[in-house]
Amino acid sequence: MKATPPPEWEPLEESVPRDIFKAEVRAWAKRIGVEPKEIHVREMTKKWGSASTTGRVTFAADLLRQHSEFRKRVIVEELLHLKVPNHGKLFKSLLRAYLKRKNP
Repeated sequence: MKATPPPEWEPLEESVPRDIFKAEVRAWAKRIGVEPKEIHVREMTKKWGSASTTGRVTFAADLLRQHSEFRKRVIVEELLHLKVPNHGKLFKSLLRAYLKRKNP
């Protein structure tokens, strides 16, 4: 994913711990119904995340300092690629469904 967060979502002063972030990824994976084989966090310069056909999801280390809503979008988008490998209509529909806000 190459998108940038909205300007009003300023980076956090401290990073979310990697183990907390990975727990967040696993929770979303369970909700979506996918099982990533590996979850990695590493330095990435051109994108926020990627998903491989072998089930590996990789996230940019800089993502740990981003607003929670942006982190959620990147996580959901990469995990959805384990189900739908392209950005077609099905992918976009599932992405909207998982990211819609619930009203209290």
